[in-house]
Parts: sequence; structure tokens; C-alpha cells
Amino acid sequence: MNKIAVVTGASSGIGAASAKALAAAGFNVYLGARRSDRLNSVAAEIGGHAIVLDVTDTVSVETFSAALPEQVHVLVNSAGGALGLNSIVEFDERQWLQMYQSNVLGLARMTRALYPKLRASTDGHLIHIGSLAGFETYVGGGGYAAAKHAARAIIETLRLEWLGQQLRVTTIDPGMVETEFSMVRFGGNAERAANVYAGMRPLHAQDIADAVVWATTRPAHVNVDQIVIRPTDQARADKVFRRG
Repeated sequence: MNKIAVVTGASSGIGAASAKALAAAGFNVYLGARRSDRLNSVAAEIGGHAIVLDVTDTVSVETFSAALPEQVHVLVNSAGGALGLNSIVEFDERQWLQMYQSNVLGLARMTRALYPKLRASTDGHLIHIGSLAGFETYVGGGGYAAAKHAARAIIETLRLEWLGQQLRVTTIDPGMVETEFSMVRFGGNAERAANVYAGMRPLHAQDIADAVVWATTRPAHVNVDQIVIRPTDQARADKVFRRG
């Protein structure tokens, strides 16, 4: 029987790319996201299983978990994202609360719900899609960085709490990846989103998906703690080389 992989935020971007890459690597993939039409499309493409999921809602997470097999080998937490680019003294409280719900509590909810299934596999692996913002900051990114720093604290605590169990924990921290990330961040403003990547060569979702597959296919005694992936045009979260 193929190993079971679960991917959140799987309707687009890194989540969708990770689901496709894991399916290509032989995993039986269960995909979760809010947008059912796009989720169903990705699932149909890879022969996976689509289940609507909102990681900001406890009931949705529990319903999603109940629909999964009793054993899950890999959980890829990709759901999350950034909203706005306001300074801290002008921060939007609604946006910060939403980022905390998806990036921090969403991670905690999914981990709590799937922990028994990961442990039952006797080879469970939690992969969290983090960000450079989990250990770097930049002007206007205070809210997102705060959420990603908090998520990083959860992951590092899990490594301590799960010590001695056959469970692995990996964080993959990408730099600038050209997905819908900036479109969502700027409320659908395509011009503003495009400017984020102007004059530089960003990463693609597939670059991150490759790392997901590599980490999950190491021997069971090997834990890859953290993978940091930046485009060659980016030295820090706020240091980018742009041509022209």
C-alpha cells in the first residue's frame, strides 16, 4: 500500500505543487483547501482525494481529519499567507488576527488533529512550509513575521515534545516564490503583486515541492530539521537584486 500524504493549502501554489510532486513520488495524496473547485481540479489531475478544509475553523479541521485513513505518513502544512504591508504603528488588527489564525493556530489545529494518525503510521513526518519571515524581519512585514516566528516556535517545541517517538519534523523556509502569495497579500491588486518580482528571478512552487519530496524520502532515522531556499537574487528577506 502506498504511503499516505496529506497536504493543506493544496488548491494552488506551493500546496498544489507539493501534492503533485508527492503523488509522482508514489504517495496516496489527500488534499485540503477552501476552494473546492480548484481543489477538485488538482486532485483529479493526480488521482488524489479532495476534502474541503479551512484551517482557521476547528470543526472543519476535525471533520477533515475524520475523513482521512487511520494512518498518515506525511502532513504538509502549506496553508497560510500574508495580508497587507502596513507599518506596525498603522497595523490592521483584522489582518493580523487572520494571519495568526491561518499561520499559527491553523498549524496547531492540524498537528493536534493528525497526531494520532501520524503516530499510528510508525513513520510520521510533519513538514511545515515556513518562510524567511520566520527568522528575518522587514519593513511592513511585522504582522506576517510575527506569525511565522510563532509558527517556528511551535515546530521547535514539537521536536522536543516528540523526542523518542518515530516522528520527524521539518521546516522548509522559502524566500520569494512567485505564486498567488502577493496577489492575496495585496487584495487582488495585480500590478502591486507583479512589482514584488519585478527585475528579479523568483523561485517557483515546484522548487519548494522538490524539497518536500526530498525531505520525506530520506531514511526514517534521518530528520532534516530545516531547509532554507532563496532565489539567487535574494540575500535576505529585504535584500533583493533587481535588473534594470
